[in-house]
Amino acid sequence: MLANKSYLCLVILVFNLLGCGHLPDREVLYQASTIQALSAGDYDGQVTLCALKGHGDFGLGTFQGLDGEMVALDGLFYQVKVNGHVYPVNEAEGIPFAQVTFFDTDKTFAVDNELSYAELRQYLDKLLSSKNIFYAVKISGLFKYVKTRSVPKQVKPYSGLDQAVKEQKVFEFHDIRGSVVGWRSPEYFKGFSVGGYHLHFISEDRLSGGHLLDFQTSGVIIEIDETTDFYLSLPTNEEFLGLNLNAEEAKAGVSE
Repeated sequence: MLANKSYLCLVILVFNLLGCGHLPDREVLYQASTIQALSAGDYDGQVTLCALKGHGDFGLGTFQGLDGEMVALDGLFYQVKVNGHVYPVNEAEGIPFAQVTFFDTDKTFAVDNELSYAELRQYLDKLLSSKNIFYAVKISGLFKYVKTRSVPKQVKPYSGLDQAVKEQKVFEFHDIRGSVVGWRSPEYFKGFSVGGYHLHFISEDRLSGGHLLDFQTSGVIIEIDETTDFYLSLPTNEEFLGLNLNAEEAKAGVSE
């Protein structure tokens, strides 16, 4: 049965890659659902991980029922659960929200001095060519300090994300090697995505990680992939279709 599922996923991936006679555009940010829908409590996955892989090898998101944090790096997708540990993911897993792309480095910066999360955001913003496009961000190396979080899997009826994150578990690491993965999105995209920086962390040994809350660098390499095209896949489930998404983005702890 497992072999059949793997074969089916391979077939789907080939069609995603080769459909219409060409490879996918690598400069597209593919997004499943919106951060506002997630904030409102739509945690049911409408896209499988298998299908998501056809749209990117790098990015972040979450899983069916808000079951932890997604980190996609170098073509591998990881799940950081509420215990802070990293797990492999079944390709049939539903994805309620994700942002992925095929990562191609456009710019590289070496940062040897210590920078906090806030200082690094300011540093990067001065280097970016514009604040009006998307940037995939990868930061790899040694971190003097990292603070992350993850949330427990939710059960129906789902509450909003502002309530779900009250159950979050916070983790702190010192002198750890790893990678920060995520996006800088334009502020005018708030509601569709997190305006500004939205980043996740995974350790080099792939044992721990989570949604990034804070860090202190201690010698890292920053890689940037400028992304100008955006593709949004909206859910069609009853919950999403019935949501009132005209309100401002929920203050749910997903922002920077």
